[in-house]
Amino acid sequence: MRQVEVAVIGTGWCGGMRAESLAKSALVDKLHICEIKPERLAEVAALTNPVTATDNYQDIVANKAIEVVYISTTPEPTHYPIARDCLKAGKHVLLEKPIAMDLAEADDLINIAKSQGVKFTIGYSQRFNPKIAYARKAIAEGKLGKIVNVMVSRHLSRSLGSRIANRVKLSPAAMESTHDLDFVFWLLAPAIPERIYSQGAYGFMKELNGSYDCMWNTVNMSDGSLVVIGGGWNLPPSYPNYCATWIEITGTEGSLVLDDTARDHWLNTVEGGTQFPMSTMPGEHLDHMYAGQMGPETLHFLESVLLDRPPLVAPEHARMVMESYLGADISAATGEVVGLPLSNSALATLADLKAAQ
Repeated sequence: MRQVEVAVIGTGWCGGMRAESLAKSALVDKLHICEIKPERLAEVAALTNPVTATDNYQDIVANKAIEVVYISTTPEPTHYPIARDCLKAGKHVLLEKPIAMDLAEADDLINIAKSQGVKFTIGYSQRFNPKIAYARKAIAEGKLGKIVNVMVSRHLSRSLGSRIANRVKLSPAAMESTHDLDFVFWLLAPAIPERIYSQGAYGFMKELNGSYDCMWNTVNMSDGSLVVIGGGWNLPPSYPNYCATWIEITGTEGSLVLDDTARDHWLNTVEGGTQFPMSTMPGEHLDHMYAGQMGPETLHFLESVLLDRPPLVAPEHARMVMESYLGADISAATGEVVGLPLSNSALATLADLKAAQ
């Protein structure tokens, strides 16, 4: 199999993990990195030994030898312009969620990728969680019969929640439950969401940026199944970036419960107290291996390019997820059930909400 030149734009927490995964892969001929913070650029360069390290993403866009680009930048409004420029340059792109800040931007990226004939995907790494993969397989094989209900409860520590909520005004539905909306819709395909009702509760985050501490979303699917997804970011500080998730899937012929709370491995030290290693959503490097989802997801996209096969997450699906969490934001603000796809009236309400911010 041939090798390719690859770039990572934005080498913070997630981008740094992707860069390290790529640096270890025999599929990568040359690695390039881009980061606007000099100290972080130097740190990741020392870790991954890239061919080039720059603070200007246009250097990546202009380099014709680079075929594949991973975009892991923050704040999230940077996603659209950087992805647009890379796609227009004919590069295959994996973009962290969210796909864009509004639906028009998402549509533009999807259309550019199609016109350029390049692969474009969104980083919904939970699909690479073995427990979620097992659920997909069990449902596809009919073990549970017709799915009646799916419930997901996901909560992060406030140390991570504060970092996320402080950099951009996006809700828990948009920033955290988006992962669960993605994989649940994937599990239930070809059913699609038809209506969403959401409510939020204020707490620790309100003074930080006016965000809800948690949001609970009820989704009616086109096949009659019911989805309930709750997500928040106000757990007391614990192991950095701690995430606890509980999933229940009920069908006419069986049920499946998935415990992803990381309670099966914990570390207790005099200095640090009780901690939960390997409990973050994207996972982490453990010397010779990767514990979690983001490492396998990173290499999957590279293999999709080299083998010319579709990546696991279609950008059109990511757009549907985006429309759903936008509907959740409208519902939480108005107290009304919101139909999907969003109507012109709903889009007008969304525009008013954004203007008010």
